[in-house]
Amino acid sequence: MNAGQENNRSGQVAHGIHVVAKPIGPACNLDCAYCFYLEKQALYGAGEDFRMPDEVLSTFIRSYVAAQPAPDVDFVWQGGEPTLLGVDFFRRVVQLQAPFAGRKTITNSLQTNGTLLDDEWCRFLKRHGFMVGISLDGPREIHDLFRRDRAGNGTFNSVMRGLRLLKKHGVAFNVMASVARETAAKPLDVYRFLKDEGVKFIQFAPIIERLPGDSARELGLSLAAPAALDRQERNREATPWSVIPGEYGDFLIAIYEEWVRQDVGTVFVMNFEWALNAWIGNPSPVCTHARQCGRSVVLEHDGDLFSCDHHVYPDYRLGNILVDDLAAMVEKSIRSGFGVNKESALPRQCAKCEVLAACRGGCPKHRFLETCHSEPGLHYLCAGYRKFFRHIRKYLRVMATLLENGLPPSCVMDAVKGPLVIRRDH
Repeated sequence: MNAGQENNRSGQVAHGIHVVAKPIGPACNLDCAYCFYLEKQALYGAGEDFRMPDEVLSTFIRSYVAAQPAPDVDFVWQGGEPTLLGVDFFRRVVQLQAPFAGRKTITNSLQTNGTLLDDEWCRFLKRHGFMVGISLDGPREIHDLFRRDRAGNGTFNSVMRGLRLLKKHGVAFNVMASVARETAAKPLDVYRFLKDEGVKFIQFAPIIERLPGDSARELGLSLAAPAALDRQERNREATPWSVIPGEYGDFLIAIYEEWVRQDVGTVFVMNFEWALNAWIGNPSPVCTHARQCGRSVVLEHDGDLFSCDHHVYPDYRLGNILVDDLAAMVEKSIRSGFGVNKESALPRQCAKCEVLAACRGGCPKHRFLETCHSEPGLHYLCAGYRKFFRHIRKYLRVMATLLENGLPPSCVMDAVKGPLVIRRDH
């Protein structure tokens, strides 16, 4: 083990770690058709209380702060639907974090479907500086296709009420829009709707799931396990709602073409930010497009730790926060090869690809296709990623030049209307 992977004497991980906490596990008040996490309830007993006990919560907060070498500690709360726990649970979170605030800068992010937000929630979130990620797929006819409640009713009205409450109370928020097969056909409908609603920060998340093979069915699951677990089954059939690769590329391209002419510097599309970040040679801030992964782990409600949000399966369980050291569990994941394999297991076709620096092979969970040479491990969205990254290179080249000359990337909007002229005296 090299020095960069070694724990120091305080139990910290030299490079830091990122934990996504799921204090309500997979429990949710909605029944979204494309959700990959709802089915994880099958991994627990019928009488499971999907609520993080105070002992797990306090141990996690203490261990997470201690494990971080950096001055900033970012807590991320997801589900299921974490607002099912009620505001008092998160008041307890803030209370438990308070003793560490003098030594670290502590921030909190909450990912929610937005349907349970009210004035009390928003006052709390504003007071304590929570960043809120809200799931909104687009206008009603797009959002309600898949995001429905337990009675089968669309949730658009409830989500929009939550979004407007966040704006009313001045809560910082961003939107995660899932891109399913039908959604990909209406890129500008989605983008313009979000802009019209005053959304400034957007992430487009492609929906990719496979029909289950034997390994998933044995666990009582209705979706396929990660490719590494069931590769021997050679199951490459995506679900009917999974986005078609080339159409996902077209979706991003259509939005990019409007964004690069009108909205650079005022609307921040995370997918586009990541691409520029890769073009100028910075490490990816997201595991999907990073060289390696393994340091972004998931804490379930019962204290179990897993290697990745997409790998909450028994094979990837690292231990339990109540009895195992958090930093040591993360290093166990790294030593197992989980993160390194993301890079080392790339097919030869990927290693020679002209957009490798931006793509990095995508998430290992979705590497279930074969290359043209019948080599396994090709990402499902390969064609879409390649189409998108190749298309935007001309714009990235201009924005990189602007940055090198001390100019904001937003000047690209003038450049696309005519030849770019850089004044060296800026």
